[in-house]
Amino acid sequence: MVREKNWEKMLVGLGLDNKDEHKRFTKGHNFFLAGGSEDTHKTMQEKAIKFNECLKRCGKTLDEINNKEFHEIADKIGLKISEEKNKKPKS
Repeated sequence: MVREKNWEKMLVGLGLDNKDEHKRFTKGHNFFLAGGSEDTHKTMQEKAIKFNECLKRCGKTLDEINNKEFHEIADKIGLKISEEKNKKPKS
């Protein structure tokens, strides 16, 4: 018998500009953030919280939005999407 895994979507932030050797990790509802300078990590926290606030206002969860809605929220809060393959879909 094969057991299906019940995966939930999650926002993941990775900061690479840490110079002070401090380990920074933040886990919240549907997000995990790691690394970065103090300023970078704070910015990632703010973006993750704003993203969740937008989801709540829309009455949806991260699992319920499609790629277009994801990019619309990301644009609205100024979230940078790093991968080339994740370009904003054409309308």
